[in-house]
Amino acid sequence: MNVLLLGSGGREHALAWKIAASPLLTKLYAAPGNPGIGGEAELVKLDIADHAAVTAFCREKKIDLVVVGPEGPLVAGIADDLRAENIRVFGPSKAAAQLEGSKGFTKDLCARYNIPTAAYGRFSDLASAKAYVEKTGAPIVIKADGLAAGKGVTVAMTLSEAQAALDACFDGSFGAAGAEVVVEEFMTGEEASFFCLCDGTTALPFGTAQDHKRVGDGDTGPNTGGMGAYSPAPVMTPELVERTMREIIEPTMRGMAELGAPFSGVLFAGLMITDKGPRLIEYNTRFGDPECQVLMMRLKDDLLVLLNAATDGQLAHTSVRWRDEAALTVVMAARGYPGTPEKGSVIRGVEDAAGGG
Repeated sequence: MNVLLLGSGGREHALAWKIAASPLLTKLYAAPGNPGIGGEAELVKLDIADHAAVTAFCREKKIDLVVVGPEGPLVAGIADDLRAENIRVFGPSKAAAQLEGSKGFTKDLCARYNIPTAAYGRFSDLASAKAYVEKTGAPIVIKADGLAAGKGVTVAMTLSEAQAALDACFDGSFGAAGAEVVVEEFMTGEEASFFCLCDGTTALPFGTAQDHKRVGDGDTGPNTGGMGAYSPAPVMTPELVERTMREIIEPTMRGMAELGAPFSGVLFAGLMITDKGPRLIEYNTRFGDPECQVLMMRLKDDLLVLLNAATDGQLAHTSVRWRDEAALTVVMAARGYPGTPEKGSVIRGVEDAAGGG
């Protein structure tokens, strides 16, 4: 098989490493990739936001499967454009990717299908949002509706923090992502990440992890896309996995199918494990970063076989095997992250690290 992997992060490096180990693989390309991925795949200078260019490359190189790493291209509809040209792709349609692309869409789906989640309000103007916050009180959670690279969420412990977060959303700090906001009840409990491979009909549990989002030691500082993760998540017992599937994942799969947007790809549920059971915080429609890194390290099976099964609607006949050991990763980020990172710093010692030194 010829495979094209889209993306450039640590998540995509982990996917490339695992795909490269598959006996099914003939040639792996990555666009745009990164120097680490270059050890596993041929890097391609391709603008992944240019869907026509991606499609043309797939035609030229006779690509058998496109694996989409980041959320941006999915929300922009790259899977639809590839499928329209009969190119196989692992990832949801634009309509199905709204589970990540619009937090308000997901909250409304939860309300419609009785999926346990935090109470919420959706607002497209600042005055109404502030009135809701004043009425509800703190602590409270403010979320930009759209994609904000994991940085559009504020857990406000005071009313003044909540008001400032609303001001930031509506003054354009998050661009179009903040044109609408979701204001949520503050939930208490332990967070966990739960993954499923989906083929439009079947959802196959695909591991658990916990990531740690605050930038500073001791869980301090602003939230990031994730500074480290481990798998499995100890809190996710077999009973909780079963409840999550029954109460959250399966109703979501049914709901999306009924809405005419059956979900295929990776469904990543961010969960709050409360004293009443699992509640949905939010959905992502791709592998987590850095969670993907620890999942791939533990996965015993051929990833390409599993991605093919999801793409071809064959997950009902598929199982997944995991190593018993735990896996852990720590993220090295540029100075200044997540605010204004300093770019261009040299990363030293990569060869020693890769060699276990």
